[in-house]
Amino acid sequence: MNSSGNSRNRLRERTALVSGAARGIGRAIAELFQSEGATVILLDCDRAAGEAAMRELNSRASLCPTSFVQADLERPEQIWAAAELIRNDSKRLSILVNNAGVELGKSFDAIGLADWDRILAINLRGAFLLTQAVLPVFRAEGGAVVNISSIHATHAFPNSLAYACSKAGLIALTRNLALELAPRHIRVNAVCPGYIDTCLWEQYLRSVQDPQGLAAHTAALHPLGRRGLPKDVAEAALYLSGDGASFVTGTEVVVDGGLTIKGPE
Repeated sequence: MNSSGNSRNRLRERTALVSGAARGIGRAIAELFQSEGATVILLDCDRAAGEAAMRELNSRASLCPTSFVQADLERPEQIWAAAELIRNDSKRLSILVNNAGVELGKSFDAIGLADWDRILAINLRGAFLLTQAVLPVFRAEGGAVVNISSIHATHAFPNSLAYACSKAGLIALTRNLALELAPRHIRVNAVCPGYIDTCLWEQYLRSVQDPQGLAAHTAALHPLGRRGLPKDVAEAALYLSGDGASFVTGTEVVVDGGLTIKGPE
């Protein structure tokens, strides 16, 4: 049963690999996909959190089993090792969700080379390499790749330059892969979330002087009057992964409560 209580088994008999799946948006995607009949492979750099997520998902009765693979997307050799584990386990993927990512929160003149390289390595190069590594284990009939980008890819925000560049790169990766992988019947799309209530957002709120004021301010920025939830992004990823999007490829779905359609106030 999914978050709405009405599972339709839209991903029945499919196997999905979700990166950054131990918590937040990735965890919500994994839970929803499992609820919709998919066998889910969780990939994360945090072994303890990943295995805890696996145990919790496997405790849900009558749902497909979930497994966990540890890999740090900053290290290419771990990406290829994870793909080899999946191959050796005779898993044939139908879905890949490139969700793993990190933020920095530094101004342009404070970004060091190590900062820049880490953000681009995990957020962009990691998605490229993971897609390349698991492509041989996709099912012959094809499937779907969903890249979790951001509204930062198209809209500028303070102290987000490296992150924004990595997420804009994901949009370019999405469009070019959609063209190249179409002959293999693999669709490639992106989701662009706005402000989403995740553990990272909660951690940031605890670091500011007026967390309640900031929470109210960011909620009011959205025409819908609230920040998003991880399940809002998960629902978009589900749509792009399923048969309902069988003629959708090379595009982005914006999940931001109307934030980026607003003009100057």
